[in-house]
Amino acid sequence: MELYEALRTTFSCRSWRDEPVSDETLYKVLEQARFAPSGGNRQGQHVIILRDRSIRQKLVPLVRETTDIYMAQTAAGEAPWNSIHPTSVDEDAIRAADGPVTFPGVQEMVDAPVVLVITLDLSVAASFDKYLDRVGVISGASIYPFVWNILLAARGEGLAGVPTTYLAGTEAEVQELLGIPSHHAVAAMVPLGVPVKQLTRLRRNPVSSFTTIDRFDGEAFGGAFE
Repeated sequence: MELYEALRTTFSCRSWRDEPVSDETLYKVLEQARFAPSGGNRQGQHVIILRDRSIRQKLVPLVRETTDIYMAQTAAGEAPWNSIHPTSVDEDAIRAADGPVTFPGVQEMVDAPVVLVITLDLSVAASFDKYLDRVGVISGASIYPFVWNILLAARGEGLAGVPTTYLAGTEAEVQELLGIPSHHAVAAMVPLGVPVKQLTRLRRNPVSSFTTIDRFDGEAFGGAFE
């Protein structure tokens, strides 16, 4: 597949056909994904391929708290799990509640033909923002290019998936369930499979809406080409 086509048609898929993905195909995807950029070439990624359906099912309640808060904050007109604006939602009450997972697609994701849990070894990651008084984002540069490469390589094999981060909210429980060392961050759960429908017309903001010259408040770039 031509590179630009893959970049413009790799979408977030949450619905898959009931078709198996062979080990050979999955290996090919991971074989290509491993060439993602890696700071210092330290390659701190680890991929757990979840085959055991009973283990997968145990992940479902672990996302309930995270997704319930997400939905409540969205319903309140907020950007969910935002680190800048305080929430009006009673998060403690949601955490104390006990009920089924109602977030759309969670069961479908754990039932996908392939489910990957991807971790980052923080002992080898450079976190240049570790002393800043804000939520850390720099460590993500050591893992999410690899996650994106998985999705691009999967696209090349006729597959599709979605990078989810719901499990971060209950990282300690996920670490215990899957035997993940405490210094490994749970970065993503990625379900993969043959999509029910391949999207080819994705909606994204134009370049001029997010690019400026010289300063954040500088002249917009790209309008002449759009």
